[in-house]
Amino acid sequence: MSDIAFRFAENPILAPKNLPPSREGLEIACLLNPGVFTFEEKMWLLIRVAERPKQIAGIISFPILTKDGIEILAVDESDPFLNATDPRVINYKGADYLTTLSHLRLVCSDDGIHFYEPEGYPILQGEGKDETFGIEDCRVALIGHTYYLTYTAVSAHGVGVGLRTTTDWKNFEHHGMIIPPHNKDCALFEACINGKFYALHRPSSVALGGNYIWLAESPDGIHWGRHQCIIKTRANLWDSVRVGAGAAPIKTEAGWLEIYHGANEKHQYALGAFLMDLQDPSQVLARTEAPIMIPQEDYELHGFFGEVVFTNGHVVNGDELTIYYGAADEFVCGAKFSVKEILSALTYF
Repeated sequence: MSDIAFRFAENPILAPKNLPPSREGLEIACLLNPGVFTFEEKMWLLIRVAERPKQIAGIISFPILTKDGIEILAVDESDPFLNATDPRVINYKGADYLTTLSHLRLVCSDDGIHFYEPEGYPILQGEGKDETFGIEDCRVALIGHTYYLTYTAVSAHGVGVGLRTTTDWKNFEHHGMIIPPHNKDCALFEACINGKFYALHRPSSVALGGNYIWLAESPDGIHWGRHQCIIKTRANLWDSVRVGAGAAPIKTEAGWLEIYHGANEKHQYALGAFLMDLQDPSQVLARTEAPIMIPQEDYELHGFFGEVVFTNGHVVNGDELTIYYGAADEFVCGAKFSVKEILSALTYF
């Protein structure tokens, strides 16, 4: 495996202790996978903040969002109907619940390294019956003068793709679920191609098929169709079990460059890249055989869920690509890449 990332010397740039919980009685378990954008000459992160009740010995407590607010459910850890072997998901009486409830939190920075919460900007929380287990892993795409926020909407109904839009980051239009369960990892292209919106997304199959990256088209950025599978997992490689899109594809002279994540049977997450045709992104031209970034630092190897690097946010400045990523499902970190170096690492078909 390879790694061509230049990590920030200040990593991790944010940890759970750096932000306050959204309400009394909760604690922040982890910070994950920020969306990234620039606004009013600052760098902004839209961080997934995962919270849970303060844990008491012998009791498993977890939150859900109801129409009246956050409800805390508590179960004795010796309960025979409880399966709590996964730190992320528990099963109780045949139903799955998340151990944490996620919302999206805005932070900004003047230098791209030191971030703070600005006053006057809202916390984005789940809304409605399809987001009762929270909202997660937002990708941000600027199309025209509108920011499109595609995120994972989680509830007992399943995991799907929600959409909100904004122009000022204080007022949002909630468009509901635009791609139904089971689906996530939705990244919009930041430009229309031949008059159409395009997006990458990831349906999941537990039987026939697999966790592959698909491409979709839309006339308006809300209603999606013409779905095509374009990237599959690869047996015996670093992305053998699942793949998913990162942030918006990067337009280069060679094609649309996408940074994606892959995981193997050991649940180790790394980053790679693939290249799509500029006029027809359903045509994949090239892909990296080896990953461009792997978990190797202590803060990537050890945390809430270790051996993970995961990105869904970046900014591009000429040849410099700066990604902000989740490490070990607990910390927010930064790294820089050369776009030309990534392009040179591609293997063409």
